[in-house]
Amino acid sequence: MLLLAACPALSGGQAAGQPGTADPRVRCTPRDERLTELSGLAAGPRHWFAVGDGGSVVRVYELDPRDCSVVDVRSADVDPYDVEDLARQADGTLWLADTGDNSSRRDTVAVHVLEPSGAAELYRLKYPDGPRDAEALLLGRDGVPHLVTKHPLGEAGIYRPVAPLDSREPVELERVGTLSLEPTDTPGGPLPASFGSVLVTGGAVAPRHEVVAVRTYTDAYLYPVPNGDVVEALRGEPVRVPLPNEPQGEAIAFEPDGDLLTASEKLAPVRGVENAVSSVAARPGATVTTTSSADRPVSSPERWFPPTRRVLLGLGGVVVVTSLLLLGGVRRRARRRR
Repeated sequence: MLLLAACPALSGGQAAGQPGTADPRVRCTPRDERLTELSGLAAGPRHWFAVGDGGSVVRVYELDPRDCSVVDVRSADVDPYDVEDLARQADGTLWLADTGDNSSRRDTVAVHVLEPSGAAELYRLKYPDGPRDAEALLLGRDGVPHLVTKHPLGEAGIYRPVAPLDSREPVELERVGTLSLEPTDTPGGPLPASFGSVLVTGGAVAPRHEVVAVRTYTDAYLYPVPNGDVVEALRGEPVRVPLPNEPQGEAIAFEPDGDLLTASEKLAPVRGVENAVSSVAARPGATVTTTSSADRPVSSPERWFPPTRRVLLGLGGVVVVTSLLLLGGVRRRARRRR
């Protein structure tokens, strides 16, 4: 009761799966122990790319879609804090969202940009309203990164930089929207469905930028994108695609043909949803309440890209949320202080 009163702007009915949407099917199962903590996924014309949220060096694993085997590794001599998501541009540039912060103590978060040439750059970002834990990166058509936060009460913030990325100093983020997802009964994840089904754990943008996907531990939400505007897309009504029985689903990506890929930690199978992009249609289930800053036009690629719930809680919910905060989310790994 007290928690709901603090979120008066959050609304929207529960989304239903789009009729005709294919069920997720196993594509392959990772066996390589380096993929145990897989948290981000992207797809290219021939291979997939995956990142984990552990380690002391930035590493991206290139995978063979036939068997999920690691065929190559891209790395940079940078010690990340907590990489949580991955995006790929059409030219092969990889963006790693070093934005995890379960303990809410980071002064800045970061994105690591790995170019096909092997060059790497680190860009730091700063929230305007204090530390946030974010596991979803949405890369707009204009090269602007958008972060969607993960909050135990289901009130996900949407943030983007206010100025061009700068490797010399942190760039301020602005909050441009709030995403609210209703609980679902899809099974899976490390938490009860009423919590795990509203926590945002990953994001992706289709190769032609016509669809944006945001996932939770149990479901994916697909939003049509008007005019390439990520924030405008998240104002709309999504198609919900249930992703049942993933042990800790955190990764999502689109293949060039429009299929949707999802992956989980614990060496669980990578699954595919066929023709996901073409199945997008307006459905109820999620709303975005945007601030006035969302109405400002997004600047051109030249300016931005560098040269190189409403949640329904019972009395027991307060105990669960408090435990999550004390334990740093569902992580069992100790995060290093920076």
